[in-house]
Amino acid sequence: MTITLSDGITLVDLPADLYWADELSWSAVTQTVEHSLTGALIVQFGTRQAGRPITLQPPEEGKSSWISRAALQQLQVWAQLPGQALTLTLRGLARQVIWRHQDGALEPRPVQHFADVAPDDAYTATLRFMEI
Repeated sequence: MTITLSDGITLVDLPADLYWADELSWSAVTQTVEHSLTGALIVQFGTRQAGRPITLQPPEEGKSSWISRAALQQLQVWAQLPGQALTLTLRGLARQVIWRHQDGALEPRPVQHFADVAPDDAYTATLRFMEI
């Protein structure tokens, strides 16, 4: 299945073999635990309404999930716009996402470095989003 990212005008095809690294480690349940002044235990539970992390990364660094420099430049443009909402289509399901800047939104690495960069140079990248 294809993975795409769009701002509603421009569409970027992402490598189909990107791995959703934190898919199964996230929980919608949140909890706080503290003690009152009397020493009693106070536990509060809730359900997160949004904020699920979506970290897309290559399954094998440098060996798969190659993306062109031109596509990465478009991702970088979006990442430089504060609060930029995007539509991530992953496994046939569209999700509204924003970049997770606090965790390093975009982490590209060249497959092989060339001094004279070209738009079709191959890179791998880790993309960090949060569902809104």
